[in-house]
Amino acid sequence: MAMQVLDVKGLKCPQPTLKITSMAVKMAKGDVLEVSADCPTFEKDIRDWCGRYKKVLLWIRDAGGGAKVCQIQF
Repeated sequence: MAMQVLDVKGLKCPQPTLKITSMAVKMAKGDVLEVSADCPTFEKDIRDWCGRYKKVLLWIRDAGGGAKVCQIQF
């Protein structure tokens, strides 16, 4: 199981989820992607994305300054 980190701060919807989708092809089953974003709709977007692509949202937390950090298991 590998861990990858993706920083999409400064990008607005739909760019963060598009970047996550492009990373998904590089992820193996069980790998974890940690994403940092400051888009105001990121939490809703990532929950929707995980449901749509059947990935596990391990957690999402407030990182301060309007940013969120989450971990997605593939």
